[in-house]
Amino acid sequence: MRGSRDLVTTAGRAGLNGRDDGKRAAAVFDALGSGYEKAFAHSEAHHRSLEWLLGRLAPGSRVLDVGSGTGRPTAAALTGAGHEVLGVDVSPVMVELASRQVPEATFRCADVRELPLDEGSFHAVCVYFSLLQMDRGEQAALLGRLARALLPGGSLVLATVPLDVEGVDAVFMGQPVRVTSFAGDDLVEVVAGAGLTVLAEENVLFTPDHPEAVPEPHLFLYCGRE
Repeated sequence: MRGSRDLVTTAGRAGLNGRDDGKRAAAVFDALGSGYEKAFAHSEAHHRSLEWLLGRLAPGSRVLDVGSGTGRPTAAALTGAGHEVLGVDVSPVMVELASRQVPEATFRCADVRELPLDEGSFHAVCVYFSLLQMDRGEQAALLGRLARALLPGGSLVLATVPLDVEGVDAVFMGQPVRVTSFAGDDLVEVVAGAGLTVLAEENVLFTPDHPEAVPEPHLFLYCGRE
């Protein structure tokens, strides 16, 4: 899941069922399609984080976009600046939209948890709201893999909804989801444990452009692999 507290809690805590969460995420974002892009297009914090990342990248850098969605704004901004982008998303609909909207990038329909990642193969990694339907152990393990996939001196931008919730059933833009996240300070510890240094962070309150949306907290972490 990429956004989230529109999170109207419906059923308290519930157990996760293996990788079924990946199938649920695919179904949610297949249903949302281009509506997701419209709902989040006006996020100034997202655009600021991309400006920070672009300022750190050498020409022709390789970037992994985890949960690439429709390809905009992330992949579009990066390819527009001349970088090589691999976008990964579990939603076939999102991958089709992104491939059409940002043909300069490469998009793959896959669960990033199962994607082979060579050590030191990317100059930067983007993780915008794409961990929220994984359990905490999977989030921590994936962040470790993503950190190792960075070249020394590489950068990672992570955005999430900083809530102390685990396996909570909710509604996001009219779609049923199951959400797990960390409180902000706890996420910083997880990121540090993955081998990354948090260079800056930004907390904002954001309201998606959707009739069922409510204001939700967003946390952006600007990280580096020293």
